Amino acid sequence: MPYQKYDLRPGVDREGTSFSAQGGWFDSNLVRFRKGFPEKIGGWVKEQVATYLGTGRALHAWVSLATTKYLGLGTTLKYYIKEGDTFDDITPIRKTSTNSITFAATDGSSTITATDSNHGAQANDFVTISGAATLGGVVTAAVLNQEYQIATVPTANTYTFTAKDTDDATVTANSSDSGNGGAGVDGSYQINVGLDEYVTGSGWGAGLWGDGTFGSSSPLSASNQLRIWTHDNFGEDLIINPRGGGIYYWTENSGSSVRAVALEDLTGANLPPTLALQTLVSDVDRHVICLGADPLNDAGTARTSAIDPLFICWCDQEVVTQWEPKITNTAGSLRLSAGSKIIGGLRSRQEILIWTDDALYSMQFIGAPYTFGVNLINSGVGMIAPKAAVNSPPGVFWMDRSGFYLYNGSVSRVLCSVHSYVFDNFNQDQMYKVFSFLNRQFNEVGWYYPSGSSTEIDRYVVYNYQAQVWYYGEMTRFAWLDEGVESYPRATGTDTYNYVYQHETGNDDDGSPMDNVYIESADFALDGIGNTFTQIQNAMPDVLFTGDGGSDQTVNFVLKTRNFPNESLTTKSTSQVTASTTKLDLRSRSRQAVVRLESDDDASAGERLGVGWRVGSMRLNTNPSGKR
Repeated sequence: MPYQKYDLRPGVDREGTSFSAQGGWFDSNLVRFRKGFPEKIGGWVKEQVATYLGTGRALHAWVSLATTKYLGLGTTLKYYIKEGDTFDDITPIRKTSTNSITFAATDGSSTITATDSNHGAQANDFVTISGAATLGGVVTAAVLNQEYQIATVPTANTYTFTAKDTDDATVTANSSDSGNGGAGVDGSYQINVGLDEYVTGSGWGAGLWGDGTFGSSSPLSASNQLRIWTHDNFGEDLIINPRGGGIYYWTENSGSSVRAVALEDLTGANLPPTLALQTLVSDVDRHVICLGADPLNDAGTARTSAIDPLFICWCDQEVVTQWEPKITNTAGSLRLSAGSKIIGGLRSRQEILIWTDDALYSMQFIGAPYTFGVNLINSGVGMIAPKAAVNSPPGVFWMDRSGFYLYNGSVSRVLCSVHSYVFDNFNQDQMYKVFSFLNRQFNEVGWYYPSGSSTEIDRYVVYNYQAQVWYYGEMTRFAWLDEGVESYPRATGTDTYNYVYQHETGNDDDGSPMDNVYIESADFALDGIGNTFTQIQNAMPDVLFTGDGGSDQTVNFVLKTRNFPNESLTTKSTSQVTASTTKLDLRSRSRQAVVRLESDDDASAGERLGVGWRVGSMRLNTNPSGKR
């Protein structure tokens, strides 16, 4: 019998059974589709050796007028600006204590107890100590006068930290370490850190608005929420905001050694909001906009210092310090009505899209006297997480709790062939960690998300908007920035320490072979309907090797079979394919078969670097073999 050609449909289909998806692909990892055919995704490398503290959940790139490139990075612990090859800490200062800190040490312990009345710190916060003298022994002034991460907070007036030398080696106190470390000890406390794990009901607005009795949990604040930063450049300068926290401003010409400061501390500040769920800048008219901010009191003389989760306000045009609405300026505010809280907003073409937990609004600049107006675009569909929406050439895609949507003037649901795979194994408790991404080079939008019982992101799902197909895989990333200011996409990840990774470069996992790369077909009946047994004699693989590994590049061709749809698959053969392979001898007999292409880069095969591949049309040589 002559060879039969098998052209499988592009994309992965998991909405039915493996047999009902016959003629297509059923499973994938670290593979994308291009022009209808699967190929291994591009590799990644650490951008540089510099690391940062905390989980990096936000990236933003911009360029100064002097063409200096900046990369803003918000983590669960700090906010950094990367200029060149180093991360500079610009985390704002919450409080400065002067001549008020004393210390106590215990012989044989590295734990130092600091006393500072009403310090306002919590565990994992950072404080920089200055002006301290030696305690009399090994805990010297050099040991004390540096930045520390607070370990515990026993009382409102005390906290502890672990003493360290200037090289970060732990210092253990001895019996001669006593006293207060000087009479004029100062401390600069950075803003409270946020949560690295979402806790349902940890604060007002942390879960659904009606989760419990009103006021039964602590007010929404930056410290009891998952730490999610939003940031936008205001010209050369930068505005940053931890969700539920303050709004801070960093001035570019001050340099990256100078920390960001609160809006209310800027010279000439007039009633700026002190809290917000998100900040962004309207690029058409240059207003700074705060979503979910604290409104003015009834007298209009001060901010309430309590977030109204549906309240929106903006400053005077091009004047970031002026927030009091007046006849002589364009500052103003409004309040949404649908839903219980704002989840997130995204600047799009000539409009700002704002999602609540139950609606989508369009906010547009309309000029005097109202400045901005809002229109309800859709009710009944919200957004799953503050960073779950992304701009793309066809429009804005976003993820809700039950599906994926597209807005390009109107809202439409995006049919998803892997919907059940994603939402039936999804950790709803950690949904705020979901973030979307755009990989414009390959016409892809996607979402990273935590699966099952995972408390951290471990999977991604991708929609190719040009081919209109879906695929997925396993990878841990915390934030993404598409190419633009930077030449390649960037993403934050971890490898013992935390790094920024440059994606779509090479074919490997930061110098190691990429692990567990595969594409697997759905079951296909060898006789067309699965009625008779069929002998599979040979296969002609159609594989193009695209990597930089030269003649050492290989891929495995795996044949699996079963005779009944509910029977477990049996691996019949695993054949290595090289650039010179013409045909494979399979010699297998069954009713149904599955073909899997996988990178041959595991340790038992002698780990190969630089492997890249693209799959074309497969051909099989089969012969009827009877019904029994």
